[in-house]
Amino acid sequence: MSEHLRKLSPGRIVVLGFAFVILTGSLILWLPISANEGVHVNYIDALFTSTSAVCVTGLIAVDTADTFNVFGRTVVALLIQIGGLGVTCVGVGFILLAGKKIGIHGRVLIRDSMNLTTVKGVVALVESILFMTLLFEGIGAFLSFLVFSRDYPALDALGISVFHSVAAFNNSGFDILGGLTNLIPYQDNVLLNLTTCGLIIFGGLGFLVIREVWAKRSWKKLSLHSKVVILTSAVLLAAGTILLKMTEEITWLGALFQSTSARTAGFSTYPIGNFSNAGLFVLTILMFLGASPGSTGGGIKTTTTFVLVKSMFSAATNRHCSAFKRRIPPEVISQAFIITTLALGVVCIQTFLMCLVEPEYDFMKLLFETVSAFGTVGLSTGITPDLNGCAKLILVLTMFIGRLGPLTIATIWSFKPKAGAWYSEETITIG
Repeated sequence: MSEHLRKLSPGRIVVLGFAFVILTGSLILWLPISANEGVHVNYIDALFTSTSAVCVTGLIAVDTADTFNVFGRTVVALLIQIGGLGVTCVGVGFILLAGKKIGIHGRVLIRDSMNLTTVKGVVALVESILFMTLLFEGIGAFLSFLVFSRDYPALDALGISVFHSVAAFNNSGFDILGGLTNLIPYQDNVLLNLTTCGLIIFGGLGFLVIREVWAKRSWKKLSLHSKVVILTSAVLLAAGTILLKMTEEITWLGALFQSTSARTAGFSTYPIGNFSNAGLFVLTILMFLGASPGSTGGGIKTTTTFVLVKSMFSAATNRHCSAFKRRIPPEVISQAFIITTLALGVVCIQTFLMCLVEPEYDFMKLLFETVSAFGTVGLSTGITPDLNGCAKLILVLTMFIGRLGPLTIATIWSFKPKAGAWYSEETITIG
């Protein structure tokens, strides 16, 4: 078995790893030991919850607190943690804890699963990722406890705080407050709002960026990747806040929170179902663009967005595509357009299927749910629990594709090297 796994491409191993964790989680959540007394969980809802947790989405078919007991909620939190860190990273962490060394095959797997360019220093990177995760989640749990301890007994508040911190840092919009309320009861609590936003932002920046910022502590010394991630994240956050404030009757704090959360976190302090079409459209765009590479978030990523905008501007002005006095390679531009095209294709196909199986719902709501699933966001207009089994399975597949990336899914079927010979070139008229 191990020899067969060694022959698989890294992409296929990662896909199989995520699928195995999802199926295992669904079986555990399906068992009566995971549910509250008197509550029966059908397998479709268990599979949906497990997929949403592992893919760090946050879409829910059943309320987490009202359906699952302490054991079940702990399983959900562990699935979120595994999904956020990545199956490969978690596996390597256990190997390191056991005192064993990581071989070259394992290092290659880490490199490919995290989109790195070299195997050098990958083990140290995993160690720093685990440390950063514990640090941010620990701080988040402490600050959240200051809020929840006012409304819940100390032990319950501690459990809610730890769960909330894990979900927020991993950009997963799960909550265990019950009643499908999410964070609406705390929409005016500044400390919880800012704590959650901080966890989401740092979780969405990507571990490589956080590590580099901490090590260099100078804007000039940062790599092009880190500069692009930070700049694009700030612009999208500010633009989303302003647009949401313009379109909805919400406070500036609420607009900031929803703009942050839409970038793949999925928490809400206002009923999303009450938003106007303009507000839903703004959130849809933010969800589609998503977080940054190497982070716990989804979407087409901030770097892809930046490259698309810069390349189109360069084409319009007949200049080289560059940023921060660095030229962007043509293959990076090509990859950005490929990823965006594949992502749009997935969203269009899945939305069409959703329209077929759930014709009674408005198109905007179905599009919103689909993009939320693809971007591994978790925001919902409130229709997810009422969807039929077929629609839920469509969203399960969408979440899986969104978490792994459409390009990864597309390349698992064939990974043969390019042929050394090619056909003669002939141009095609474009536009």
